[in-house]
This record gives sequence, C-alpha cells and structure tokens, in this order.
Amino acid sequence: MIKFRMKKSLFILLFVIISTPLFAKLNIIVSIQPQIEFVKKIGGDKVDVTLMVATGKSPHTYEPKPLQMIKVSKANLYLSIGVEFEKVWLPKFKAQNKNLLIEDISKDINRTKMVNKHSHHKSKNKKYISLDPHIWVDPIKVKAIAKNITKILSSVDSNNSSYYKKNLDSFLKEIDRTDQEIKEILKNIPKNTKFMVFHPSWGYFAKRYGLIQLPIEIEGKSPKPREIIDILKEAKRENIKAIFTQLEFSDKASRTIANELKIEVIKTSPLAKRWAENLKKLAKAIAKGN
Repeated sequence: MIKFRMKKSLFILLFVIISTPLFAKLNIIVSIQPQIEFVKKIGGDKVDVTLMVATGKSPHTYEPKPLQMIKVSKANLYLSIGVEFEKVWLPKFKAQNKNLLIEDISKDINRTKMVNKHSHHKSKNKKYISLDPHIWVDPIKVKAIAKNITKILSSVDSNNSSYYKKNLDSFLKEIDRTDQEIKEILKNIPKNTKFMVFHPSWGYFAKRYGLIQLPIEIEGKSPKPREIIDILKEAKRENIKAIFTQLEFSDKASRTIANELKIEVIKTSPLAKRWAENLKKLAKAIAKGN
C-alpha cells in the first residue's frame, strides 16, 4: 500500500513538473503547409504548430474558421511568410490576442516581381505587379527561411537555442541534398527549357534551375479566348508536353488548352505536404516531358 502511494505521489509530481511552463511547448501558428515542415524541422518536440490556410485552399482568398480563431487566441507566436492572406488577417489576429508575437520568416529574402501579362505578349506591354511570395519553391531560399526560424525561436525560447541550432545544421544539410537531387534530375534538360503552369507559382524554382515557367493566368484571372489562341501557338512552338495546375485554382482553362494540344494536365501544388518530395516530383515531370 505504501509502495502504491509512493508511485501515485511520484506520478502526481511528474505530472505537475511536466505541466509547468518550463516544459510547455511553444504554440506557433503558420499560414501555409510547407511552413509546418520548416518549423518542425527546427523546433522539433519544443513546438506545437497550427496551420491557417487549409490544404487545397488559396492563400489569396482564405478566411479562417472559428476554431482557428480560438487557436489564435491561445498562441504565443505567429510566423508569417508574406502570402496575401496575411495582409488582411494579421492585424485581426493581433487584435484578438494582444500577447501574440508576429514574426516574418521571409525577412531579408530577395523577391522578384510577377508579370501581369502572359509571356507571349510583347515585352513593351508587360506590367509588373506584386512581388512573388512563393519563395519556398527555391531550396536556397528555404535555407534563409530556416535560419530566420532558428533566430526567432532562439530569441523567444533562449533556453533551447542550442537545440534549435543543432536542428538547423541537420536541416541545412537536408536542403543541400534536395538541391543536388533536383540538379541531378534536371541535368540533361537544356537551359531555358519552358514548362507551362496555370498559376505562376514556380518562378523561383525555374530561376534556380535555369528553366522558364509560362503562366496561363496571372492574379487569378483566366485567359480570354483571344489569349488562349496565343497560348496554344506558343505551346506548340515550345513543344510543351504538359500543363501544371494546382488544387487551389480551377483547371477549366488548362483542360481546354490541354485537350486542344492533346497533352497532359498534371496536378502539383507549391502548398503540398512533403516540401522536398514535391519539388522533386515537379522536376521529374519536367524532365520526363523533355
């Protein structure tokens, strides 16, 4: 009986210790799916991560659900990455949770502008619009993202800074391996090979590996019939073998073009889980078509 009481007392003591803030995990919210992987690679078992923009939804137009707003009210840290959804919602999240610390993991990462005309239009008609937010499709930019995450977590939770730094070192090696594997997949592809996409999400990936993306739409606007004729001409001229589309957008225009050209429509999203596998999958599909 005494033995049982001692065991019970030890159990209660252990429970109290684990429940104290010293052992509490950082409650972190992120905007998009790839961020979950990045934050967990660095934060490991010291963090709990909640996703805002659900898989298959567009970060251009997403609105949080009531349950997500409850999570916001209990969170310590919001790690933003510069997607459109954040412009509207971050001030609202801050109003809901005054103690919420908001940090940008895309800080000091160079971005390029997106073009708001299809590439087949004459260059003098090109107008530049917002900066392309899809920085995570370039492994080298992900290294900068990972360093930013490490800096932020170490600042918020300095007791575990050496743990975060150790995780960063192994994640950077993993990113380098991914970069090398993509280069290997694409090694026989001629420089400036073009691939057709519905939404221009892959610009940084294309630039990193010497490719060119040809977008069908820009800023959510599908091409008009006259523009589809131009796209068809360019696709034939460039010998395009497939069109890459995303779950987050309608693929009606892509299917029209694909049917006309008798080519494949491949669903692949920069917002998918398993970030590294997703990039390799895209590289393999481009390599296969050339």
